[in-house]
Amino acid sequence: MPQPGLDHRGVLFVLSSPSGAGKSTIARMLLAADPEISMSVSVTTRPMRPGEVEGRDYFFTDVPRFKEMADADELVEWAHVFGHRYGTPKQAVNDMLRSGQDVLFDIDWQGAQQLFQKAGGDVVRVFILPPSVEELERRLINRGTDDEDVIASRMERAASEISHWDGYDYVLINDDVERCFAQVRTILEAERLRRSRQTGLIGFARKLMTPLAG
Repeated sequence: MPQPGLDHRGVLFVLSSPSGAGKSTIARMLLAADPEISMSVSVTTRPMRPGEVEGRDYFFTDVPRFKEMADADELVEWAHVFGHRYGTPKQAVNDMLRSGQDVLFDIDWQGAQQLFQKAGGDVVRVFILPPSVEELERRLINRGTDDEDVIASRMERAASEISHWDGYDYVLINDDVERCFAQVRTILEAERLRRSRQTGLIGFARKLMTPLAG
């Protein structure tokens, strides 16, 4: 939580991991526990799945419109993942940042890299690793949502994604989801208190120094 009485700029808080390592679970836990952070809603070209809601889960569009948005620099980041395009609308992110709202991103290394290139000082990047390759495969199998071919594809992609771990500010090993979640919350709280994000701190400090100077 930001310090009371001070204006502050929001944090663009990125969670990345290979599929099955736990980032989506931890993202849901964070959103449920912390009312001061909101999920970035991506635009995607993939079909809507049962139970998904336009504007809550994603903004669904077609490939031509997505390309228009990318060409017009309306996306702060975008990537091609498993045959579909995903991207983050720039205007919504900028509005939340200026209002002091923290924004949570569940994106891959490509999106994290683009986001950092465009909004470096506002971005905090956390990469979540599985405790082992065997455990990652076990989690993918136990989810029961993918067939063997899809799981094999996800495992192949995982090696590539993990190779980018050193492009992140923080790297956590998710061998216990509650412990990993607690570490993520600690990182977020510390980053909220960075001096560079306390936009009202200069004026506050000057008020404190004025009587002393007199």
